[in-house]
Amino acid sequence: MAIAQGTPSMLRRFCLRFRDPQLEDAYRHDTFPRTLIHGRTAILVGMLVYLLCGLLDIWFVPPEANSGVWQSRLTAMLVPSLVLAVSFTAIFQRLAQWWLAAVCVAAGFGMIAIQSQVPLENAAYYYPAMVMVTFYTYNFIGVRFPYALGIDALLLVSYNLVFGLLLDYPGHILFSHNVFIVSANLIAGTTGYLVERQGRQLYLREQQLEKERHYHHERSLHDPLTGLPNRVLLHDRIQQALAASQRQRQLQGGLFIDLDGFKAINDRLGHQMGDLLLMQVAQRLKNSVRRVDTVARIGGDEFFVLARDLASEQDIHHLAEKLLASLRSPLAGVPETLSLRASIGVCLFPYSEMSVDDIIHRADMAMYRVKTAQKDGYCLAELEP
Repeated sequence: MAIAQGTPSMLRRFCLRFRDPQLEDAYRHDTFPRTLIHGRTAILVGMLVYLLCGLLDIWFVPPEANSGVWQSRLTAMLVPSLVLAVSFTAIFQRLAQWWLAAVCVAAGFGMIAIQSQVPLENAAYYYPAMVMVTFYTYNFIGVRFPYALGIDALLLVSYNLVFGLLLDYPGHILFSHNVFIVSANLIAGTTGYLVERQGRQLYLREQQLEKERHYHHERSLHDPLTGLPNRVLLHDRIQQALAASQRQRQLQGGLFIDLDGFKAINDRLGHQMGDLLLMQVAQRLKNSVRRVDTVARIGGDEFFVLARDLASEQDIHHLAEKLLASLRSPLAGVPETLSLRASIGVCLFPYSEMSVDDIIHRADMAMYRVKTAQKDGYCLAELEP
């Protein structure tokens, strides 16, 4: 319900543009492939219909006017031919609506030019083409509603100027033509407006639903307290590192980190302070690694760091020392009498018969050796299977 209620306010009523320029640009980009296919199809069909209308000339165009009529028809068809060719270049995307609008304008003025060369008594067989151009512009070629409205308003005014002032059509005939052309504008225009409005509302809802889906997906892969990747995402990242290490034989490292003294702090200061402490620890760990590395919280006061593409084993020693040093600094809100340290177990890979679970397990076992010994240190796991 919230999505449905929020949709109209983000869309301008008349021009049917999104109020957010970035959203408007995204919509144009995402719908361009459909506009391209739609436009090309409409151009080909329109050119075929234009040629079919030429069959009327056999009965209703005097021989002396036949050359001029066909000259007008072929001249009008040059525009869609050019636009069709341009649609296969990068120029088309930047001004797609203007290119398609040009096709509609050429079709309308071409029909006016053809009808102006037909005797008055035969005009009734040609003016319905203006009705077709109206529906073609609003509902077929893919021109947006504001453009289509402007085009058909221009054609209606031009039609009345040519046949009302220049050719002096009888009033009742011109009026009857206007009734049908205006009626076509009302029907086609309303349809075009509603279709575009509903299409944009649907796009907006799809974007909002996609954001919700992405949000829930991210939540399912990240720890809700610290925002760090959780165990599920960590497994995926290690799997990627494992595959890379097998292909390139590049050294990778996994560091299992267990906080020493966290339980005492949590019991003494409360769970709320404990949560704030874990958030500080998470930030310090993130600040200690590179962008390509991953810091994950795998539960309670246990963290895991995946160090990617190490130059040598010395890099993992340097990183372990850096992580330990970052946690030795005083933490906000924690009394000096309550210290926090860490035990770190390190597993380097690749090695034979390695797996994600085995890498984590070896690092975990190495961490326990530190924890049962001196704490506040690190130990490398044995690489023998």
